[in-house]
Amino acid sequence: MIQWYPGHMAKTKRILEEDLKLVDLVVEVLDARIPLSSQNPDLTELLGKKKRIIVLNKMDLANTLISAQWKNYFARDYPVVLLNSLTGQGMKDLLAIIEGEGREINKLLQEKGRNKRAVRIMVAGIPNVGKSALINMLAGTKTSKTGNKPGVTRGRQWIVVREDIQLLDTPGILWPKFDDEDVGFRLALTGAIRDEVFDEEEAACKLIEYIIQIDKGILEKAYNIEIDEEIEIAYDILANIGRKSGCLMSGGRVDRSRAASRLINDFRKGKLGSISLEVPGDDS
Repeated sequence: MIQWYPGHMAKTKRILEEDLKLVDLVVEVLDARIPLSSQNPDLTELLGKKKRIIVLNKMDLANTLISAQWKNYFARDYPVVLLNSLTGQGMKDLLAIIEGEGREINKLLQEKGRNKRAVRIMVAGIPNVGKSALINMLAGTKTSKTGNKPGVTRGRQWIVVREDIQLLDTPGILWPKFDDEDVGFRLALTGAIRDEVFDEEEAACKLIEYIIQIDKGILEKAYNIEIDEEIEIAYDILANIGRKSGCLMSGGRVDRSRAASRLINDFRKGKLGSISLEVPGDDS
């Protein structure tokens, strides 16, 4: 069972509770490939009735049809935006929703005889779902340090996006253990937890099983292999991928560790195509 809960995350959770009191609206960023697994239950509980927008980020890496299903799923309760925070696709939709919320907030303020002000926003989510990239896109500068290491964004800072929008960045939080082992593997495969805390070969085999359920042709085409599901298990397929990819040790033995890293990185970078690991209805 994968378990991961860095010490600073407990402190972050306490800070988050305080920061929530300062904002009008929460932009909750989820990984479009694993919307449920990347939606931290602690965060959901902390938000309570706080207004929020659901952002399904990394839409370019997820299956388009399945992402549309997820959008409809979350739209039952919240405004939803499909986003690619690296290219800005979907950003206009997000800003339009934020502007609409800002108008509502200021309408209420004026009814109370108070002056108009900028809508105050928090971007929240688990590590490595693309919060910093989204903030950079909103701010138009590299205000927030980005990186592929989970938990790279640190500290507390306000960013003036423009006159009518102020943004509070906060690190994501991740629960201390995963009661569902599949959730842990999905988080590992998408890079939400550090590679050092899980077995890459085991995770790679789980990825192979996921992909074969979708279409074994994805792997066959990507690595020029043939898969016989009747006799081959994921471990065998991983070895075949390693062999075809040149992940070999002395004597021609397959280096399964290198093969696992290769497969996982190819998935994360979208080299295997747009793949979703969760479908509405599986656990929803």
